This record gives sequence, C-alpha cells and structure tokens, in this order.
Amino acid sequence: MSISHISNKGQYLHGPGQLRLEDRPLSSIGPSDVRIRIRATTLCGSDVHYFKYGKNGSIEVKEPLCGGHEAAGEVVEVGTAARVLGKVQVGDKVAVESGVPCQECPKCEDGRYNICSKLRFRSSGASFPHFQGTLQEYIDHPAEWCHRLPDALSFDHGALLEPLSVSIHAVNRATMKEKSLCLVFGAGAVGLLCAAVAKIKHNSSVAIADIDQGRVQFALDHGFADTGFVVVPRQGKDLKERLSIGKELSVEIGKLKWPGGGNVGRVEHVFECTGIESCAQASIYATDNGGNIVLVGMGTPVQSWPIAEITGREINIVSVWRYVNCYPQAIEIMEAVRGGALKPDVTKLITHRFTGIQSIPLAYATASNTRDKESRLIIKTVVNF
Repeated sequence: MSISHISNKGQYLHGPGQLRLEDRPLSSIGPSDVRIRIRATTLCGSDVHYFKYGKNGSIEVKEPLCGGHEAAGEVVEVGTAARVLGKVQVGDKVAVESGVPCQECPKCEDGRYNICSKLRFRSSGASFPHFQGTLQEYIDHPAEWCHRLPDALSFDHGALLEPLSVSIHAVNRATMKEKSLCLVFGAGAVGLLCAAVAKIKHNSSVAIADIDQGRVQFALDHGFADTGFVVVPRQGKDLKERLSIGKELSVEIGKLKWPGGGNVGRVEHVFECTGIESCAQASIYATDNGGNIVLVGMGTPVQSWPIAEITGREINIVSVWRYVNCYPQAIEIMEAVRGGALKPDVTKLITHRFTGIQSIPLAYATASNTRDKESRLIIKTVVNF
C-alpha cells in the first residue's frame, strides 16, 4: 500500500536556539528509496553546535535545517527499484547511514566514500540545499544506505550505531595491535566509544582524560577505561606557554597507574576527541616514539603544534571523517554487547530519553549541557517518536 503524499512534522532550526515545528509533506517516493518512519534519533555534538551557534566549526546553516543523523526507524514503503534490490522490505527495523555519496568519483571507486566531495549528509550544513535530518516523522532514504537491524536490537540501539561506526573507523585508522596502550582525550560519547572499541577489538588498556570529573568517573565505573585523569583547564598567554601547558598535561597523565601496576607513561595510540588545541598538543607529547595520533574531534580550526616533536619521533597523525563500511561491524558489536558476550556496554551512553516531536527543543537544551537540573550526568540524549 502506498502512503505517498503524507504529512510530515519535524523541528527545523531557523537560527541559534530558534526551533519551529513545521509540516513538510512528502510526495511520491523515489524508485531507489525507502520511506522510513523514524522511531529514534540520538543527538550528536554537531547537532548541538548548530542549535547553539547556527554553525558547526566553519560550516554554517544557510536555510532552515532539520537536525539529527543518528537514527533508526521502521520501513513503511519501498520504491520500485529498491524492491528489486531486496535489501529491506516493509516492516523492517533499519538503521540509517546518513551519508549518501555519488558512487562515481575516484574516492568512491577506491572505497573511501566518506570523503566523496559530492557526499550529502543529513543534518549537515555542508551541502546546499541541506540534506534534512531525522528529527522529523518520516524520511525517504536510499535503500542501499539502510541497514536491517536484528530482532535483538531496539531502535535506540540502531541510532547508536552511527557514533559507534565513527569510533570503529577511528580505531581502524589507528592500525592497532593486540593489547595496545591507549589514551583518549574527551570522555563524551565518541571518546567513550573509541575507548570501548579499542577494548573490544584489541583488548587494549585505556586511559581517559576530560575536564568533567563525572564523565571520567562514568568511564571508569562502566568499564570504558582502566584509569582516568581530570584535566584542569589552563590558558597560556602566548604559544610558548601554551605548548608548555600541553607538555605538562602529558607528563601528569603519564604519572597515572595502570590497574596492574606501572605508570601510563607514553602510549602507542592517542585518540584526540575534543578538537581543543591544548589536548592536541598534549597528545603529541603523550605519544610514544613511532606511535599514532588519531584526530577524531572537530574543534579549533587553526592550531599550533610542536612539529619537531612529531618529526623527530616519527609520530603518525591521521584524521577521521565519519566512517566507511563500518555499519555491518557496528551491528555485530552491538548485538554481541546486548547478548552479554562483549563489554563495555555501549548502550549505557544513553542517559536521557524524550518522547515526541514536541520534546525536541528540550532534548536539544539537555544535550547542550553536561548535567541536568537534578545534577545527573548527561552523555547521550535520544528522542523517540
């Protein structure tokens, strides 16, 4: 049965902090698309930046934008070509891989579709017209970029697959060995997931650092990290002082003890998930000779680094842009976690739930903070509808 030309309510951002509930009806479904009734969207740091500032880094919102890209829902209609593809059918629970590449350029042909210059990504201001996000009742999305969820996984679990995929890609980029020693800067959702994936895939020992004591304690209490450090923010008056602060921070973290004994010292892999200059600088000093730094967080666009420290010790620095071919493994990990076969339990990241389109402004406001009105820690918010 066709449900084309249906009403479709969503929350659209018209400026910093300015959300409006709008009904933007959907017309006939495209032949390669499936129509998805969105059931869960978890909010990302980029969603929060668009909400608070009208931009994410240097990417500005140019027209009313519906946020959300970490999503799962139920298939309610399948286009004619998508039926032939046979990947999903009406009634399936699916996770939405929100980036849609051109599949024709050299990067796509090389399998690196995440850096396709023509890629359109839901809830991002990078492409124009914007590819609207998942904080609306329905979306039409290419069937090829929908992933069927096993029965054991809920819609919430499906939404978490997106940030989990980011972290899988980050760990893949690190080229880690078994039982590698790791340091993660930033104990937000992506930092915690990088720590989790390093443990799950490589049995790594993980130290974690954050300015929020509650987040560091959360990581320790739930098995995401083996030791943790609470960073006291400091600002240098000039470059020399800023570099000195970064170096001192790395030394202090290096004094931490692993549970089995011995100092953390310098580690083989650092995941920099904050985007903050001082953390990037500290990452360089904290990395062992020949080690790897993975830049995961988006933050200060122009930074000063101690280049001689990098070249003189052959430190490898790689960046991460979303993910590529990671959803199948993310589903496997999530299913094993829910079955009790793998730890830590990444579903613990969802700390706050909201229900209904009308609750989205409150969900945004909550996700913009690290504590709620009752002083409970906020890691990840989810909207169900």
